[in-house]
Amino acid sequence: MITSGNRLSRTLTLGDSVVIGLAAMIGAGIFAALAPAAAAAGSLVFVALAIAALVAYFNANSSARLAAIYPESGGTYLYGTRRLGPFWGFIAGWGFVVGKTASCAAMALTVGAYAWPGNERLVAVVVVLAVTGINYVGVQKSAQAARIIVSFVLLVLAAVVVIALLDAGGVKAHSSATTVGFAGVLQGAGLLFFAFAGYARIATLGEEVQNPKRTIPRAIGWALGITLVVYGIVALAVLSVLGVDGLAAVSDPLAQAVASVPGAEWLVRVGAVVAATGALLSLVLGVSRTSFAMARDGHLTSSLAVVHPRFHVPHRAELVVGACVIALVLFVDLRGAIGFSSFAVLTYYLVTNVSAWTLAPGFKSRFVPVLGAVGCVVLAVTLPASSVLWGMVVLAVGAGTYWVRHRLT
Repeated sequence: MITSGNRLSRTLTLGDSVVIGLAAMIGAGIFAALAPAAAAAGSLVFVALAIAALVAYFNANSSARLAAIYPESGGTYLYGTRRLGPFWGFIAGWGFVVGKTASCAAMALTVGAYAWPGNERLVAVVVVLAVTGINYVGVQKSAQAARIIVSFVLLVLAAVVVIALLDAGGVKAHSSATTVGFAGVLQGAGLLFFAFAGYARIATLGEEVQNPKRTIPRAIGWALGITLVVYGIVALAVLSVLGVDGLAAVSDPLAQAVASVPGAEWLVRVGAVVAATGALLSLVLGVSRTSFAMARDGHLTSSLAVVHPRFHVPHRAELVVGACVIALVLFVDLRGAIGFSSFAVLTYYLVTNVSAWTLAPGFKSRFVPVLGAVGCVVLAVTLPASSVLWGMVVLAVGAGTYWVRHRLT
C-alpha cells in the first residue's frame, strides 16, 4: 500500500531523466558489444544494429504509453500488475530484478577488467560500494553523477570517431570473408539489444519524475534516439579502421581502433571504466526501485518498502541490491551473465508489450505492441541455449515461489 511514508519525491526533470537513460545505455555495451555482434552478423552488423534499435523502439513506445498512465515506481512490474494481473506483474518484476542484478555484476567486473586487469573482483567490489553510497544519499545526486559521466563518455567516443576516421583516411567499407545467415544477424541483434536496454530505467523512476505524463515519453524517445546515433557513428568509425573481420577478432575494439595514436588507448580505457560505472549507477537505481515497488505490494519482504526520512530514497532496497551484486561479483562466473540477463530482460519487455496491447482496441494502437512482443520472442530464442535454459529455470523458480506464497496466505 502506498502511504505518505513510503512515497518518493518528484525531483527529476526532463534533462535528468534523459541523462539517466543515456547513462544506462551508453555504458559498457558500446565498448564490448560491437565485437561479438560483428562475429555473429559479419558485414551485416549494421542490419543487426538496426533490428536491435527497432525492437528497442517498439518496447520504448509501449513503455512510454504505460508510464504516462501509471507514473509510479516499478516500470513493467507495475504495468503488468495493473493490466494483466498480479502474477504477470510479478514475473516481469522478477525477471527485471534478477536479470539486471546480473547486469550490475557484469558492469562492475567490466570496470575492474579495464581499470586493473587481474584484480577485477577487488575493483568491482569497491565500485559497487561507491555506487551504492551515491544512490543512498539521493536520486538527485545520482542524476548529477550520471550527467558528468555521460558528458565525459560522449567526449571519449567523439575522440574515438575523429581519430579512427583520420587514421582510416575517411569512411571505408570493408567486406567480411565469413558468410552469415539471417540467424547470425538476429544473434548479433540480440547481443546489441543488451546495449539499448537502459531506457526502461526512466520508467522505473516514474514516481520521482516531474510531470511524468509528458516527461517520461519524451525522455525515453530522446535517450533512445541519441544512443542510436552515437552507436551508429562509432561503429562506422571503428569498422573503417579494423574492418569486419578485424572487429570480430578483438575484445577491445575501440581501444584497438585508436592504438596508432600515443595515449589514445588509455583514454578509451578510462572512458570504458567511466561508462561502465555510469551504467552500474543507473542499473542499481532501476533494480532498487523495482524491488521497492514489489515490496510495497507485498511480493517481497515489507522491510524493503521503506523510504529514508532524510534522503527520500528506498535505502534498504538499495543496500540489499548492492549486497547481492557484491555476492555475484565475488562468487559467480559471469561469462554467461549477459546472455542470461538479456533473456530475462526480453521477458520483461514481452510483458510490457502485452500490457500496452490492452490499453486500447484497434489496429493502430495494437500494431506496435504486437511487433515489440514478436521482436522480444525472436531475439530471446536466438540467444545461446545455456542462457535460454537458465533464464527459463530462474523464471520458473520465481513463478513457483509466487504460487506457493499465495497458497499459504
